[in-house]
Amino acid sequence: MDRVSVNKLHTLSGHSDSIYAMTGIDSSSFLSSGSDGQVVMWHLSDPENGRLIAKIPSSVYSLAYDNENNSIVVGQNFEGIHIIDIQAKKEIMSLQLAKTYFFDIKLVNDYIIVAGGDGTVYVIDKKRNLIAQKLQYSNESARCIDIIESRNEMAIGYSDNKIRIIDIETFELKQTIDAHANSVFTLKYHPSGKYLLSGSRDAHFKVWDVSSDYVLRESVVAHMYAINNVDFSPNGKHFVTCSMDKSIKVWDAKSFRLLKVIDKARHAGHGTSVNKLFWSNYNHQLISCSDDRTISIWDLKINDEYEDHAFRN
Repeated sequence: MDRVSVNKLHTLSGHSDSIYAMTGIDSSSFLSSGSDGQVVMWHLSDPENGRLIAKIPSSVYSLAYDNENNSIVVGQNFEGIHIIDIQAKKEIMSLQLAKTYFFDIKLVNDYIIVAGGDGTVYVIDKKRNLIAQKLQYSNESARCIDIIESRNEMAIGYSDNKIRIIDIETFELKQTIDAHANSVFTLKYHPSGKYLLSGSRDAHFKVWDVSSDYVLRESVVAHMYAINNVDFSPNGKHFVTCSMDKSIKVWDAKSFRLLKVIDKARHAGHGTSVNKLFWSNYNHQLISCSDDRTISIWDLKINDEYEDHAFRN
């Protein structure tokens, strides 16, 4: 019996162009958007019937869900952000930022944090609808953000190959990490907060020990081409990476060993770059989106006893 069994449950084809952005709303629903500017909400209990929430005039690379206000923060390339009320499907605020790409959005405290292609990280006061600060630690693109509230820190990955650790109360730079040989495309803290996982255009993922000042613990050549995104399973025991090489890979989050490759040849996977992942609590289903204009929903069954048995024998 395989350690990981994979079954493709659904292929969703509501978008008319590449899908770049995806974020969870709750355990059973998520949002997607991309080059067509459509922001669509999907429910895993009824995945074939997506609901159009908004149509943005140009490409969207980043989305975030604001649970407090039941709204969506949308990054419109070369303009700024839009905040959309989900229930009313109506824009409630917009803010011009810069003529650049917006690669990631995160929410923390009363702030919206936006990673800009001009190297600026915009700190937006969402109650006052204004830019509170502009963090300029590089002239190259800020590509990705993740936050660890227990340490009052956020990690930002840049196209100058570095990760910068920022205090989320003062927004001061705490640490700069020479991380990769190329752009840092994705960052994710383990649910326990023990380590930070980074993925890069250099096709490596790296594991950084948070409690030891982000010392490097592992470096793995994970894909043939750039790693676009990473996400952990809801229980934190596993994680997935996706790549421009068209594949999704499943990894053990303790040993960092590869468990499964999901691709077109073996599992009717995506035909082009896989851009984002969302591992939901809903029946342990994994969602992926791609340049091929589709969203795939995967049923992953992982036998955690398999490895224990292998070690005993």
